[in-house]
Amino acid sequence: MTTPPRPLIAVPARFSATTSALRYAAEVNARALIEAVWRAGGEPATVHPAPGDVTSRLARFDGVLLPGGGDLAPHRYGARGVHASVYDVDDVQDSFDLEVARSALDLGLPLLAVCRGLQVVDVALGGTLEQDMGGPEREHRHLVHPVAIRRGTLLEQATGAQKVEASCYHHQRVDRLGAGLEVTARAADGTTEGLELPGAAGWFTAVQWHPEDTAHEDPAQQGLFDALVRAAADRR
Repeated sequence: MTTPPRPLIAVPARFSATTSALRYAAEVNARALIEAVWRAGGEPATVHPAPGDVTSRLARFDGVLLPGGGDLAPHRYGARGVHASVYDVDDVQDSFDLEVARSALDLGLPLLAVCRGLQVVDVALGGTLEQDMGGPEREHRHLVHPVAIRRGTLLEQATGAQKVEASCYHHQRVDRLGAGLEVTARAADGTTEGLELPGAAGWFTAVQWHPEDTAHEDPAQQGLFDALVRAAADRR
């Protein structure tokens, strides 16, 4: 009996200025993220960030994972100035990720958005970001902390929990919600840690943390990748 092919999951690449193994600048994805998709039964495919005709490029895939990365350019959400802490802004990356978010939602492609990915979806739908959470004493960098999940959400279904330990690395957070988005999880300090879009054409959930950090040992975190791949298989 032939084994059905793994659902194909598009993962936009991140630009890297240096990579020792390749000697020059590269396009990369976090190994832990790729392995989490593989464990879930998906076939992760790194996609070159080239804006233009993104909808037709995504149409061949069964699902999309928008990963973490550097900050979005503040002008993308209407900010007049740029906070000194904003880092790794890349105009091509921003344009591509925003198009991917809009296209995936329009196509009804299953979409999991992680950290920067959550912020991209918020901005793609007209939301805004807080450029900095208030310095090192208030940011969520190198931090594992509890997150409360709203009952009845796709996030609760995926994790099988109403409270998880989330591994975070971010200094920005959602300010104004994009059109139609609802908060599905919060940290104790009120930071938005999860978003969903009720009525979306396809399965979609977003988390502000990095589930790939602990997915290899935490079934709740691996459950996010499992849910994405299941939705992708169902769509196929």
